[in-house]
Amino acid sequence: MMTIHEPDDRHLFDALPAIDFNTSERLHIDLVSAAQREGLLDVAYRTVGTPVGELLLAATERGLVRVAFDRQGHSSVLESLAELISPRILRAPARLDEAARQIDEYFAGRRRTFDLPLDWRLSRGFRLNVLEHLPDIAYGRTASYAEVAAAAGSPRAVRAVGTACATNPLPVVVPCHRVVRSDGTSGGYVGGAEAKETLLSLEAA
Repeated sequence: MMTIHEPDDRHLFDALPAIDFNTSERLHIDLVSAAQREGLLDVAYRTVGTPVGELLLAATERGLVRVAFDRQGHSSVLESLAELISPRILRAPARLDEAARQIDEYFAGRRRTFDLPLDWRLSRGFRLNVLEHLPDIAYGRTASYAEVAAAAGSPRAVRAVGTACATNPLPVVVPCHRVVRSDGTSGGYVGGAEAKETLLSLEAA
């Protein structure tokens, strides 16, 4: 039987330079800086850990445009933003530092209202009208879907209020979790029933 001798190629791998795992991050930072300089960064995003899971935050130059729960699929949300707003979207945490700071303060019990510029372009018509009324529901309080419908100027549009809350692009910051059923039960929530109860319990403490 013929014996096949494999070549000793270990010296080839020994000659390779050590991998710098920080290189890709530096390149990404350079890319973000260049995009911002040239006005090519339309949507910046980052994630932030919270008691209701990891939240995706996205902002345009106008302000915060999207907050998404992990259960909504962050990748799918980013794809949607690329289609609805612009494909020029990058992970650029600096633009969202203030939003992340205020969200951290909220979950730590040190903030009751958010003071952030908001980009409302993902909501229109009556849904937008409903969402703009939600911050009027005070921290630690709740309102029924019927009460919100009346406040928004359409007392019979209770179901439409539910739809507006279910499609709220800025949950937590725009407090749709404070809208509950007329019997006092919490009702549905874009972040899930457990997340809604967590937020209501936080504010009731």
